[in-house]
Amino acid sequence: MKSFQYIIILLALGLCSCNKIIDQLPESNLSTVTYFKTIDEVQAGINGCYNSLQRPLQYEWQLTELRSDNTKMGVPASTASGNRDFSDLDMFIPASTHSGIYSYWLTTYNNIKNVNILLQRLGVTYDPAAGSLTMSPSIDIPMSDSIRKQMAGELLFIRGYHYFNLVRLYGGVFLVHAPLTPTDAKTINRSSVADIYKLIEADLKAATTYTSQLKFSQIIAANVGKANAWAAKALLAKVYLTLNRKPEAVTQLQDVITNSGFSLQATYANVFSITNEMNSELLFTVRFKSGGLGLGSTFGNDFGPLNSGSAVINGSGLGNNYPTNDLDTAYVATDARRPVSLAVYGTGTAAKLYVKKFLNPVTISGDGESDWPIIRYADMLLMMAEAQGYSTTSIGYINQVRARTGLGNLPATVNTVALFEQALSNERRLEFAFENQRWFDLIRFNTTLTTITAQQTIKNHFAKEYARHYAQYLAPTPTLAELQSYVTDAHMILPIPQHEIDTNTQLKIDQNPGY
Repeated sequence: MKSFQYIIILLALGLCSCNKIIDQLPESNLSTVTYFKTIDEVQAGINGCYNSLQRPLQYEWQLTELRSDNTKMGVPASTASGNRDFSDLDMFIPASTHSGIYSYWLTTYNNIKNVNILLQRLGVTYDPAAGSLTMSPSIDIPMSDSIRKQMAGELLFIRGYHYFNLVRLYGGVFLVHAPLTPTDAKTINRSSVADIYKLIEADLKAATTYTSQLKFSQIIAANVGKANAWAAKALLAKVYLTLNRKPEAVTQLQDVITNSGFSLQATYANVFSITNEMNSELLFTVRFKSGGLGLGSTFGNDFGPLNSGSAVINGSGLGNNYPTNDLDTAYVATDARRPVSLAVYGTGTAAKLYVKKFLNPVTISGDGESDWPIIRYADMLLMMAEAQGYSTTSIGYINQVRARTGLGNLPATVNTVALFEQALSNERRLEFAFENQRWFDLIRFNTTLTTITAQQTIKNHFAKEYARHYAQYLAPTPTLAELQSYVTDAHMILPIPQHEIDTNTQLKIDQNPGY
Protein backbone atom coordinates (compact mmCIF):
# COMPACT_ATOMS: atom_id res chain seq x y z
CA MET A 1 0.00 0.00 0.00
CA LYS A 2 1.04 3.58 -0.54
CA SER A 3 2.24 5.75 2.32
CA PHE A 4 1.02 9.32 2.67
CA GLN A 5 1.81 12.45 4.59
CA TYR A 6 -0.32 15.58 4.43
CA ILE A 7 0.65 18.68 2.49
CA ILE A 8 -0.67 22.06 1.50
CA ILE A 9 0.81 22.87 -1.89
CA LEU A 10 1.39 26.49 -2.78
CA LEU A 11 -0.41 28.23 -5.66
CA ALA A 12 -3.11 25.56 -5.95
CA LEU A 13 -0.64 23.37 -7.81
CA GLY A 14 -2.15 20.26 -6.28
CA LEU A 15 -2.01 17.80 -3.45
CA CYS A 16 -0.35 14.62 -4.62
CA SER A 17 3.05 13.63 -5.91
CA CYS A 18 3.41 11.25 -8.82
CA ASN A 19 4.56 8.46 -6.48
CA LYS A 20 1.79 9.21 -3.99
CA ILE A 21 4.16 10.34 -1.25
CA ILE A 22 3.29 13.81 0.00
CA ASP A 23 5.69 16.10 1.83
CA GLN A 24 4.74 18.47 4.63
CA LEU A 25 5.03 22.15 3.69
CA PRO A 26 3.44 25.18 5.37
CA GLU A 27 1.11 27.52 3.52
CA SER A 28 2.24 31.16 3.54
CA ASN A 29 2.04 34.38 1.59
CA LEU A 30 4.86 33.37 -0.71
CA SER A 31 4.76 33.88 -4.46
CA THR A 32 6.66 32.45 -7.41
CA VAL A 33 9.16 35.29 -6.95
CA THR A 34 10.05 34.35 -3.38
CA TYR A 35 9.27 30.65 -3.56
CA PHE A 36 10.89 27.86 -5.64
CA LYS A 37 14.33 28.75 -4.30
CA THR A 38 15.34 25.23 -3.25
CA ILE A 39 15.18 21.72 -4.69
CA ASP A 40 12.45 20.77 -2.21
CA GLU A 41 10.31 23.76 -3.16
CA VAL A 42 10.65 23.03 -6.88
CA GLN A 43 9.86 19.37 -6.23
CA ALA A 44 6.72 20.40 -4.34
CA GLY A 45 5.65 22.38 -7.40
CA ILE A 46 6.34 19.45 -9.73
CA ASN A 47 4.33 17.17 -7.45
CA GLY A 48 1.46 19.62 -7.78
CA CYS A 49 1.72 19.50 -11.58
CA TYR A 50 1.48 15.71 -11.50
CA ASN A 51 -1.56 15.91 -9.27
CA SER A 52 -3.16 18.49 -11.53
CA LEU A 53 -3.26 15.88 -14.28
CA GLN A 54 -6.29 14.48 -12.45
CA ARG A 55 -8.63 17.38 -13.15
CA PRO A 56 -8.75 17.27 -16.97
CA LEU A 57 -9.53 13.54 -16.79
CA GLN A 58 -12.83 14.38 -15.10
CA TYR A 59 -13.94 15.78 -18.47
CA GLU A 60 -11.75 13.99 -20.99
CA TRP A 61 -13.97 10.91 -21.27
CA GLN A 62 -16.81 13.21 -22.37
CA LEU A 63 -14.73 14.60 -25.23
CA THR A 64 -13.32 11.24 -26.34
CA GLU A 65 -15.15 8.03 -25.38
CA LEU A 66 -18.61 9.64 -25.45
CA ARG A 67 -18.00 10.93 -28.97
CA SER A 68 -16.75 7.55 -30.17
CA ASP A 69 -18.57 4.28 -30.83
CA ASN A 70 -17.55 2.94 -27.40
CA THR A 71 -20.06 4.75 -25.19
CA LYS A 72 -23.23 6.78 -25.30
CA MET A 73 -25.34 8.98 -23.05
CA GLY A 74 -27.07 6.72 -20.53
CA VAL A 75 -30.01 9.06 -19.85
CA PRO A 76 -30.45 10.86 -23.18
CA ALA A 77 -33.98 12.18 -22.56
CA SER A 78 -33.00 13.93 -19.34
CA THR A 79 -33.50 17.70 -19.26
CA ALA A 80 -30.91 18.19 -16.49
CA SER A 81 -28.23 20.54 -17.76
CA GLY A 82 -25.38 18.08 -17.12
CA ASN A 83 -27.13 15.25 -18.91
CA ARG A 84 -28.10 17.58 -21.74
CA ASP A 85 -24.43 18.47 -22.15
CA PHE A 86 -23.55 14.77 -22.36
CA SER A 87 -26.20 14.19 -25.00
CA ASP A 88 -25.00 17.10 -27.09
CA LEU A 89 -21.49 15.67 -27.18
CA ASP A 90 -22.81 12.20 -27.89
CA MET A 91 -24.81 13.49 -30.86
CA PHE A 92 -22.12 15.87 -32.19
CA ILE A 93 -24.09 19.05 -31.54
CA PRO A 94 -22.24 20.74 -28.64
CA ALA A 95 -22.48 24.51 -28.36
CA SER A 96 -19.37 26.65 -28.07
CA THR A 97 -20.57 27.44 -24.54
CA HIS A 98 -20.59 23.77 -23.53
CA SER A 99 -19.47 23.50 -19.89
CA GLY A 100 -17.46 20.29 -20.25
CA ILE A 101 -15.56 21.60 -23.24
CA TYR A 102 -14.63 24.74 -21.32
CA SER A 103 -13.82 22.90 -18.09
CA TYR A 104 -11.39 20.57 -19.86
CA TRP A 105 -9.76 23.55 -21.57
CA LEU A 106 -9.52 25.53 -18.32
CA THR A 107 -8.08 22.74 -16.16
CA THR A 108 -5.54 21.83 -18.85
CA TYR A 109 -4.34 25.39 -19.37
CA ASN A 110 -4.19 25.91 -15.62
CA ASN A 111 -1.67 23.09 -15.34
CA ILE A 112 0.26 24.39 -18.37
CA LYS A 113 0.53 27.68 -16.46
CA ASN A 114 1.93 25.84 -13.44
CA VAL A 115 4.43 23.99 -15.62
CA ASN A 116 5.56 27.19 -17.32
CA ILE A 117 6.24 28.88 -13.98
CA LEU A 118 8.49 26.04 -12.91
CA LEU A 119 10.27 25.79 -16.26
CA GLN A 120 11.05 29.48 -16.06
CA ARG A 121 12.57 28.99 -12.60
CA LEU A 122 14.66 26.14 -14.02
CA GLY A 123 15.89 28.39 -16.84
CA VAL A 124 14.15 26.58 -19.70
CA THR A 125 12.84 28.70 -22.59
CA TYR A 126 11.15 27.89 -25.87
CA ASP A 127 11.73 29.77 -29.12
CA PRO A 128 8.59 29.50 -31.29
CA ALA A 129 10.38 30.80 -34.39
CA ALA A 130 13.05 28.11 -34.19
CA GLY A 131 10.82 25.49 -32.63
CA SER A 132 13.56 24.72 -30.11
CA LEU A 133 14.27 24.73 -26.39
CA THR A 134 17.25 26.25 -24.59
CA MET A 135 18.44 25.99 -20.99
CA SER A 136 20.28 28.88 -19.38
CA PRO A 137 23.83 28.10 -18.16
CA SER A 138 22.95 28.67 -14.51
CA ILE A 139 20.08 29.46 -12.17
CA ASP A 140 19.84 30.75 -8.60
CA ILE A 141 18.50 27.44 -7.24
CA PRO A 142 21.26 25.23 -5.79
CA MET A 143 21.02 21.88 -7.60
CA SER A 144 23.13 19.68 -9.80
CA ASP A 145 22.79 19.78 -13.57
CA SER A 146 21.45 16.23 -13.65
CA ILE A 147 18.69 16.99 -11.15
CA ARG A 148 17.82 20.20 -12.96
CA LYS A 149 17.50 18.36 -16.27
CA GLN A 150 15.44 15.56 -14.72
CA MET A 151 13.02 18.08 -13.23
CA ALA A 152 12.80 20.06 -16.47
CA GLY A 153 12.27 16.86 -18.46
CA GLU A 154 9.34 15.78 -16.30
CA LEU A 155 7.70 19.18 -16.71
CA LEU A 156 8.28 19.18 -20.47
CA PHE A 157 6.66 15.77 -20.69
CA ILE A 158 3.58 17.06 -18.87
CA ARG A 159 3.36 20.15 -21.10
CA GLY A 160 3.83 18.09 -24.27
CA TYR A 161 1.13 15.67 -23.12
CA HIS A 162 -1.32 18.50 -22.44
CA TYR A 163 -0.74 20.22 -25.77
CA PHE A 164 -0.97 16.93 -27.67
CA ASN A 165 -4.48 16.45 -26.26
CA LEU A 166 -5.46 20.07 -26.86
CA VAL A 167 -4.39 20.17 -30.52
CA ARG A 168 -6.14 16.89 -31.30
CA LEU A 169 -9.37 18.04 -29.66
CA TYR A 170 -9.53 21.74 -30.61
CA GLY A 171 -7.12 22.20 -33.52
CA GLY A 172 -4.93 25.30 -33.35
CA VAL A 173 -4.92 26.58 -29.77
CA PHE A 174 -3.06 29.24 -27.79
CA LEU A 175 0.65 28.49 -27.62
CA VAL A 176 1.58 29.60 -24.10
CA HIS A 177 5.14 28.56 -23.33
CA ALA A 178 6.06 31.05 -20.56
CA PRO A 179 4.29 32.71 -17.62
CA LEU A 180 2.00 35.54 -18.72
CA THR A 181 0.23 38.40 -17.04
CA PRO A 182 -3.52 38.67 -17.71
CA THR A 183 -2.81 41.64 -19.96
CA ASP A 184 -0.18 39.77 -21.95
CA ALA A 185 -2.50 36.79 -22.34
CA LYS A 186 -4.98 38.90 -24.29
CA THR A 187 -2.34 39.64 -26.93
CA ILE A 188 -1.85 35.99 -27.89
CA ASN A 189 -4.04 34.57 -30.62
CA ARG A 190 -4.44 30.99 -31.73
CA SER A 191 -1.39 29.31 -33.24
CA SER A 192 -1.48 26.96 -36.19
CA VAL A 193 -1.72 23.21 -35.69
CA ALA A 194 1.77 22.93 -37.17
CA ASP A 195 3.23 25.36 -34.62
CA ILE A 196 1.58 23.54 -31.73
CA TYR A 197 3.13 20.28 -32.93
CA LYS A 198 6.55 21.99 -33.09
CA LEU A 199 6.26 22.75 -29.38
CA ILE A 200 5.06 19.23 -28.58
CA GLU A 201 7.94 17.67 -30.49
CA ALA A 202 10.50 19.99 -28.89
CA ASP A 203 9.14 19.28 -25.40
CA LEU A 204 9.07 15.51 -25.81
CA LYS A 205 12.43 15.25 -27.55
CA ALA A 206 14.00 17.19 -24.69
CA ALA A 207 12.18 14.97 -22.19
CA THR A 208 13.66 11.87 -23.82
CA THR A 209 17.18 13.18 -23.16
CA TYR A 210 16.70 14.94 -19.82
CA THR A 211 14.80 12.25 -17.90
CA SER A 212 15.92 8.91 -16.52
CA GLN A 213 16.67 6.08 -18.95
CA LEU A 214 16.81 3.40 -16.27
CA LYS A 215 15.05 0.17 -17.21
CA PHE A 216 11.80 -0.71 -15.44
CA SER A 217 13.49 -3.09 -12.99
CA GLN A 218 16.01 -0.42 -12.02
CA ILE A 219 13.54 2.30 -11.07
CA ILE A 220 13.74 2.96 -7.32
CA ALA A 221 10.62 3.42 -5.21
CA ALA A 222 11.12 7.18 -4.85
CA ASN A 223 10.94 7.61 -8.63
CA VAL A 224 8.03 5.29 -9.37
CA GLY A 225 5.40 7.19 -11.35
CA LYS A 226 7.67 9.98 -12.55
CA ALA A 227 7.86 10.68 -16.26
CA ASN A 228 10.96 9.07 -17.71
CA ALA A 229 12.66 8.78 -21.10
CA TRP A 230 10.62 5.71 -22.06
CA ALA A 231 7.30 7.45 -21.43
CA ALA A 232 8.52 10.45 -23.43
CA LYS A 233 9.66 8.26 -26.34
CA ALA A 234 6.36 6.39 -26.29
CA LEU A 235 4.33 9.60 -26.39
CA LEU A 236 6.61 11.05 -29.06
CA ALA A 237 6.01 7.92 -31.15
CA LYS A 238 2.26 8.53 -30.97
CA VAL A 239 2.82 12.15 -32.02
CA TYR A 240 4.81 10.94 -35.04
CA LEU A 241 2.09 8.43 -35.90
CA THR A 242 -0.53 11.16 -35.69
CA LEU A 243 1.56 13.27 -38.08
CA ASN A 244 1.96 10.25 -40.38
CA ARG A 245 5.72 10.24 -39.81
CA LYS A 246 5.83 6.49 -39.42
CA PRO A 247 9.58 5.83 -39.83
CA GLU A 248 10.29 8.22 -36.94
CA ALA A 249 7.61 6.50 -34.86
CA VAL A 250 9.24 3.13 -35.54
CA THR A 251 12.59 4.41 -34.25
CA GLN A 252 11.09 5.51 -30.93
CA LEU A 253 8.94 2.41 -30.53
CA GLN A 254 11.77 0.02 -31.29
CA ASP A 255 13.87 1.66 -28.61
CA VAL A 256 11.11 1.32 -26.00
CA ILE A 257 10.25 -2.26 -26.95
CA THR A 258 13.89 -3.40 -27.00
CA ASN A 259 15.52 -1.42 -24.22
CA SER A 260 13.02 -0.12 -21.66
CA GLY A 261 12.47 -3.28 -19.64
CA PHE A 262 8.72 -2.64 -19.67
CA SER A 263 6.60 -5.60 -20.72
CA LEU A 264 3.10 -7.02 -20.92
CA GLN A 265 1.48 -8.32 -17.76
CA ALA A 266 0.60 -12.02 -17.78
CA THR A 267 -3.12 -11.26 -17.53
CA TYR A 268 -5.24 -8.32 -18.57
CA ALA A 269 -6.73 -8.01 -15.08
CA ASN A 270 -3.26 -7.58 -13.59
CA VAL A 271 -2.79 -4.34 -15.53
CA PHE A 272 -5.58 -2.59 -13.62
CA SER A 273 -5.39 -4.30 -10.23
CA ILE A 274 -5.11 -1.85 -7.33
CA THR A 275 -2.76 -4.33 -5.63
CA ASN A 276 -0.44 -4.28 -8.65
CA GLU A 277 -0.08 -0.56 -9.35
CA MET A 278 2.78 0.82 -11.42
CA ASN A 279 3.43 -2.60 -12.91
CA SER A 280 5.66 -3.40 -15.90
CA GLU A 281 2.98 -2.49 -18.44
CA LEU A 282 2.37 1.06 -17.25
CA LEU A 283 4.84 3.52 -18.76
CA PHE A 284 2.86 6.46 -17.41
CA THR A 285 -0.33 6.84 -15.40
CA VAL A 286 -2.29 9.54 -13.62
CA ARG A 287 -2.31 8.43 -10.03
CA PHE A 288 -5.13 8.48 -7.47
CA LYS A 289 -5.21 7.61 -3.77
CA SER A 290 -8.24 6.62 -1.69
CA GLY A 291 -8.51 7.13 2.04
CA GLY A 292 -10.44 10.36 2.52
CA LEU A 293 -7.53 12.58 1.48
CA GLY A 294 -9.31 14.30 -1.39
CA LEU A 295 -7.06 12.41 -3.80
CA GLY A 296 -9.34 9.52 -4.77
CA SER A 297 -10.77 8.62 -8.15
CA THR A 298 -14.44 9.37 -8.78
CA PHE A 299 -14.70 7.17 -11.87
CA GLY A 300 -16.06 4.08 -10.11
CA ASN A 301 -19.10 6.07 -9.01
CA ASP A 302 -19.22 8.18 -12.17
CA PHE A 303 -19.41 5.12 -14.41
CA GLY A 304 -21.27 2.71 -12.11
CA PRO A 305 -24.86 1.81 -13.03
CA LEU A 306 -27.51 4.40 -12.25
CA ASN A 307 -29.86 3.65 -9.34
CA SER A 308 -27.90 0.56 -8.33
CA GLY A 309 -27.70 1.46 -4.64
CA SER A 310 -24.71 -0.28 -3.12
CA ALA A 311 -25.10 -3.42 -5.21
CA VAL A 312 -22.13 -2.49 -7.43
CA ILE A 313 -20.30 0.29 -5.57
CA ASN A 314 -20.91 2.11 -2.32
CA GLY A 315 -22.83 5.31 -3.00
CA SER A 316 -24.36 4.01 -6.24
CA GLY A 317 -23.40 5.10 -9.74
CA LEU A 318 -24.25 7.94 -12.10
CA GLY A 319 -24.51 5.79 -15.22
CA ASN A 320 -22.11 7.97 -17.21
CA ASN A 321 -19.94 6.70 -20.07
CA TYR A 322 -22.58 4.06 -20.82
CA PRO A 323 -21.06 1.28 -22.98
CA THR A 324 -22.63 0.68 -26.37
CA ASN A 325 -24.17 -2.65 -27.25
CA ASP A 326 -21.97 -2.63 -30.32
CA LEU A 327 -18.84 -2.61 -28.17
CA ASP A 328 -20.24 -5.30 -25.92
CA THR A 329 -20.92 -7.61 -28.85
CA ALA A 330 -17.53 -6.80 -30.39
CA TYR A 331 -15.97 -8.86 -27.62
CA VAL A 332 -15.83 -12.59 -28.32
CA ALA A 333 -17.38 -14.42 -25.37
CA THR A 334 -14.02 -15.86 -24.31
CA ASP A 335 -12.11 -12.57 -24.51
CA ALA A 336 -10.53 -12.06 -21.07
CA ARG A 337 -10.70 -8.30 -21.54
CA ARG A 338 -14.48 -8.08 -21.43
CA PRO A 339 -15.11 -8.95 -17.76
CA VAL A 340 -12.38 -6.51 -16.74
CA SER A 341 -13.65 -3.68 -18.92
CA LEU A 342 -17.44 -3.82 -18.56
CA ALA A 343 -20.25 -5.66 -16.82
CA VAL A 344 -24.05 -5.84 -16.68
CA TYR A 345 -26.25 -4.77 -13.79
CA GLY A 346 -29.80 -6.10 -13.59
CA THR A 347 -31.66 -8.61 -15.73
CA GLY A 348 -34.04 -8.66 -18.67
CA THR A 349 -35.16 -5.31 -20.01
CA ALA A 350 -33.76 -3.58 -16.92
CA ALA A 351 -30.20 -4.80 -17.60
CA LYS A 352 -27.63 -2.02 -17.86
CA LEU A 353 -24.08 -2.13 -19.14
CA TYR A 354 -21.50 -0.19 -17.18
CA VAL A 355 -17.77 0.52 -17.23
CA LYS A 356 -16.01 -1.74 -14.73
CA LYS A 357 -12.35 -1.03 -15.54
CA PHE A 358 -11.92 1.77 -12.98
CA LEU A 359 -14.29 0.40 -10.36
CA ASN A 360 -13.01 -0.90 -7.04
CA PRO A 361 -14.61 -1.05 -3.59
CA VAL A 362 -14.83 2.34 -1.91
CA THR A 363 -15.62 3.34 1.65
CA ILE A 364 -16.42 6.90 0.65
CA SER A 365 -18.30 7.63 -2.57
CA GLY A 366 -16.00 9.12 -5.21
CA ASP A 367 -12.85 8.03 -3.37
CA GLY A 368 -11.48 5.20 -5.48
CA GLU A 369 -7.93 3.84 -5.69
CA SER A 370 -7.70 3.05 -9.40
CA ASP A 371 -5.04 4.93 -11.36
CA TRP A 372 -5.70 6.02 -14.95
CA PRO A 373 -3.29 4.59 -17.56
CA ILE A 374 -1.98 7.06 -20.12
CA ILE A 375 0.66 4.95 -21.89
CA ARG A 376 0.78 1.14 -21.74
CA TYR A 377 3.29 -1.32 -23.18
CA ALA A 378 0.48 -2.96 -25.18
CA ASP A 379 0.15 0.38 -26.96
CA MET A 380 3.81 0.17 -27.98
CA LEU A 381 3.23 -3.17 -29.70
CA LEU A 382 0.05 -2.13 -31.47
CA MET A 383 1.54 1.20 -32.53
CA MET A 384 4.52 -0.65 -33.96
CA ALA A 385 2.16 -2.80 -36.02
CA GLU A 386 0.42 0.38 -37.20
CA ALA A 387 3.67 2.16 -38.03
CA GLN A 388 5.11 -0.77 -40.00
CA GLY A 389 1.90 -1.59 -41.84
CA TYR A 390 0.66 -4.95 -43.05
CA SER A 391 3.34 -7.61 -42.70
CA THR A 392 4.01 -10.88 -40.91
CA THR A 393 6.03 -8.97 -38.32
CA SER A 394 3.18 -6.55 -37.65
CA ILE A 395 0.68 -9.36 -37.24
CA GLY A 396 3.14 -10.84 -34.74
CA TYR A 397 2.98 -7.67 -32.64
CA ILE A 398 -0.81 -7.87 -32.57
CA ASN A 399 -0.65 -11.53 -31.62
CA GLN A 400 1.60 -10.71 -28.65
CA VAL A 401 -1.21 -8.58 -27.25
CA ARG A 402 -3.86 -11.19 -28.07
CA ALA A 403 -1.91 -13.98 -26.36
CA ARG A 404 -3.32 -13.18 -22.90
CA THR A 405 -6.90 -12.66 -24.11
CA GLY A 406 -7.72 -16.32 -24.70
CA LEU A 407 -8.43 -15.64 -28.37
CA GLY A 408 -5.24 -16.97 -29.92
CA ASN A 409 -3.58 -15.52 -32.99
CA LEU A 410 -5.33 -13.53 -35.70
CA PRO A 411 -6.88 -15.88 -38.24
CA ALA A 412 -4.93 -16.59 -41.42
CA THR A 413 -7.72 -14.91 -43.37
CA VAL A 414 -6.35 -11.53 -42.25
CA ASN A 415 -4.24 -11.43 -45.39
CA THR A 416 -4.81 -8.04 -47.04
CA VAL A 417 -4.05 -4.44 -46.11
CA ALA A 418 -7.73 -3.68 -45.57
CA LEU A 419 -8.33 -6.71 -43.35
CA PHE A 420 -5.14 -6.03 -41.39
CA GLU A 421 -6.10 -2.41 -40.75
CA GLN A 422 -9.59 -3.39 -39.64
CA ALA A 423 -8.18 -6.09 -37.34
CA LEU A 424 -5.73 -3.59 -35.84
CA SER A 425 -8.46 -1.01 -35.29
CA ASN A 426 -10.66 -3.60 -33.60
CA GLU A 427 -7.80 -4.84 -31.43
CA ARG A 428 -7.03 -1.32 -30.22
CA ARG A 429 -10.70 -0.70 -29.51
CA LEU A 430 -11.03 -3.78 -27.30
CA GLU A 431 -7.61 -3.47 -25.65
CA PHE A 432 -7.99 0.21 -24.67
CA ALA A 433 -11.76 0.42 -24.17
CA PHE A 434 -12.72 3.33 -21.88
CA GLU A 435 -9.12 4.59 -21.60
CA ASN A 436 -9.88 7.65 -23.79
CA GLN A 437 -7.96 6.19 -26.72
CA ARG A 438 -10.68 5.26 -29.20
CA TRP A 439 -11.55 8.78 -30.40
CA PHE A 440 -7.94 9.73 -30.95
CA ASP A 441 -7.38 6.44 -32.79
CA LEU A 442 -10.26 7.14 -35.16
CA ILE A 443 -9.01 10.64 -35.90
CA ARG A 444 -5.48 9.38 -36.51
CA PHE A 445 -6.72 6.59 -38.78
CA ASN A 446 -8.38 9.25 -40.95
CA THR A 447 -4.94 10.11 -42.32
CA THR A 448 -2.68 7.18 -41.47
CA LEU A 449 -4.81 4.19 -42.52
CA THR A 450 -6.45 3.81 -45.89
CA THR A 451 -9.67 2.00 -45.01
CA ILE A 452 -11.05 3.60 -41.83
CA THR A 453 -12.63 7.03 -41.37
CA ALA A 454 -13.90 8.48 -38.12
CA GLN A 455 -16.97 9.94 -39.79
CA GLN A 456 -18.16 6.66 -41.26
CA THR A 457 -17.43 4.78 -38.06
CA ILE A 458 -19.61 7.16 -36.05
CA LYS A 459 -22.38 7.10 -38.65
CA ASN A 460 -22.32 3.31 -38.50
CA HIS A 461 -22.41 3.54 -34.71
CA PHE A 462 -25.57 5.66 -34.84
CA ALA A 463 -27.16 3.13 -37.19
CA LYS A 464 -26.34 0.20 -34.90
CA GLU A 465 -27.61 1.93 -31.75
CA TYR A 466 -30.52 3.83 -33.27
CA ALA A 467 -33.43 1.41 -32.80
CA ARG A 468 -32.61 0.33 -29.26
CA HIS A 469 -31.34 3.66 -27.95
CA TYR A 470 -31.63 6.93 -29.85
CA ALA A 471 -35.09 6.26 -31.30
CA GLN A 472 -36.45 5.22 -27.91
CA TYR A 473 -34.98 7.75 -25.53
CA LEU A 474 -34.59 11.06 -27.36
CA ALA A 475 -37.41 13.59 -27.36
CA PRO A 476 -38.05 14.93 -29.90
CA THR A 477 -36.76 11.88 -31.76
CA PRO A 478 -34.39 12.67 -34.63
CA THR A 479 -34.35 10.44 -37.65
CA LEU A 480 -31.27 8.34 -38.23
CA ALA A 481 -30.42 10.52 -41.21
CA GLU A 482 -30.57 13.62 -38.99
CA LEU A 483 -28.26 12.06 -36.42
CA GLN A 484 -25.78 11.05 -39.08
CA SER A 485 -25.87 14.50 -40.65
CA TYR A 486 -24.36 15.97 -37.49
CA VAL A 487 -21.17 13.96 -38.08
CA THR A 488 -19.26 16.36 -40.34
CA ASP A 489 -15.63 17.10 -41.04
CA ALA A 490 -15.98 20.33 -39.05
CA HIS A 491 -17.26 18.47 -35.99
CA MET A 492 -14.21 16.22 -35.81
CA ILE A 493 -12.76 18.95 -33.61
CA LEU A 494 -14.44 20.81 -30.78
CA PRO A 495 -15.29 24.52 -30.63
CA ILE A 496 -12.94 26.95 -28.98
CA PRO A 497 -14.68 27.82 -25.70
CA GLN A 498 -16.81 30.87 -26.33
CA HIS A 499 -15.61 32.44 -23.11
CA GLU A 500 -12.13 32.84 -24.63
CA ILE A 501 -13.56 34.66 -27.63
CA ASP A 502 -16.03 36.87 -25.77
CA THR A 503 -13.68 38.06 -23.02
CA ASN A 504 -10.74 39.08 -25.21
CA THR A 505 -11.08 42.79 -25.89
CA GLN A 506 -7.73 43.04 -27.70
CA LEU A 507 -7.96 40.44 -30.45
CA LYS A 508 -10.48 38.82 -32.72
CA ILE A 509 -10.25 35.10 -32.08
CA ASP A 510 -11.65 32.92 -34.81
CA GLN A 511 -14.05 30.14 -33.90
CA ASN A 512 -13.62 26.72 -35.48
CA PRO A 513 -15.86 26.31 -38.56
CA GLY A 514 -19.24 24.72 -37.92
CA TYR A 515 -19.81 26.27 -34.48
